[in-house]
Amino acid sequence: MIALTHRLDRTLVVRAARDTVFQYFTDTPRWASWWGAGSTIDARPGGRMVIRHANGVEVSGEVLEVSPPERIVFTYGYANQPQIPPGSSRVTIRLDSHPQGTLLQLTHEFSDVAPRDEHVQGWRFQLSLFANLIADTASRETSVVDRWFAAWGEPDAGVREREIDMITAPAVTFGDKYSCLDGADDLKAHLAAVQRFMPGVRLERRGAVRYCLWHALADWAAVGKDGQQRGSGTSVFVLDAKGRITSVTGFWAG
Repeated sequence: MIALTHRLDRTLVVRAARDTVFQYFTDTPRWASWWGAGSTIDARPGGRMVIRHANGVEVSGEVLEVSPPERIVFTYGYANQPQIPPGSSRVTIRLDSHPQGTLLQLTHEFSDVAPRDEHVQGWRFQLSLFANLIADTASRETSVVDRWFAAWGEPDAGVREREIDMITAPAVTFGDKYSCLDGADDLKAHLAAVQRFMPGVRLERRGAVRYCLWHALADWAAVGKDGQQRGSGTSVFVLDAKGRITSVTGFWAG
């Protein structure tokens, strides 16, 4: 390979374990869920990497190094772009542990400055898609939003507190027009008060949950034991690397 004297560096914090993140570089279905249908990767030295974009542009390369769950290196080039032919650039992706999950560090090395600059926005876009893919998958698998709403209407204190322990981080915070809570114990006491002073009231999700990165947005209605709506609003959830809720902010309608 010719000298690769120009490099592009991008970093990204992903709220997921390294093992989970690395699977998207070694498993073809996950690789394709990131890049697009028809994309494949044979994650072993000498294996072939193919990226097929929706607009028909194809990238191919050869896997040079694989060190799960820390590092993968592959060549990168275009079938129909002579300025970056197959084998003419190199991508290194490294994963390190991070307090919020995983620190992804990507380096793309080129022989010329012009193609390097052309890929700056491309990698910015693709890594944003990647982060949302992992966040969306993790969030949908845990269903913590529906479990959160259900906990508010759970009359059994033991069941309610165990559920809070499972779906929230210990330092969870919650705030709305009537609440400013700090920590799981404060939240549990608040939910006990809800059951005492408003028995039978429950929260019902209305519409689909909307996800972006490690945030979820959900509309809800507060319904009394007589079935009548007592209020409505929207809540914003922030999730951690384990899919647990770290904070919730509730906005009452009106």
